[in-house]
Amino acid sequence: MNTDDRLELIFSDVLKEIVSTISGFSLEVLSGEEDKSFEDMIGVMSLNGRSNIMLFVSAKETDMRILCSYMTGIPLDEVTENDTEDALCELVNMAAGSAKLRLGGSDYVYTLSPPFAVKGQNMSIAAKNKTHVISRVLGNGEISVKLKLFH
Repeated sequence: MNTDDRLELIFSDVLKEIVSTISGFSLEVLSGEEDKSFEDMIGVMSLNGRSNIMLFVSAKETDMRILCSYMTGIPLDEVTENDTEDALCELVNMAAGSAKLRLGGSDYVYTLSPPFAVKGQNMSIAAKNKTHVISRVLGNGEISVKLKLFH
C-alpha cells in the first residue's frame, strides 16, 4: 500500500469512527475528488514529523451545527456560531490525535499543532506542484464532511 492510500485509509477511518461515536451517524466515502475547494468551515491541524501533514476537515455550517448539537447536547436551535467553531476544532483535534496514534507504530512520529477553524465562502488552498493532496467527501445523505490532507 502506498503512502497516499495508507494516509487516506487511516484519516478516513478515524473521521468515520469519531463522527459515529459522537453522533451515531455512519459516514461512507462519497467521492475521492482531487479538488482543493472547501465548504463553509474548515478545521485545521498539522502533524509535524519526518513527513509533515496538514489536516483539513471542512463542512457546511448547517452540517456542523448538527454535529455540534450531538457533540455538546446543546439543542440544535440554540447552537451558536462559536459553538460550531469550537466543535469543529475539537473534531479535527480528535481526528489528528487518533491518526497520530495509528501512525505511531510506524516510522512516522508526529507532534500536533493546536487546532483552529476558518470560516468563509469559496475557499481554496494553493500548494506547490509536488505536494500530495488527498481529498475525500464522507457522508450519509444527511450530513457530509470533506477530508483533505496535504503532505
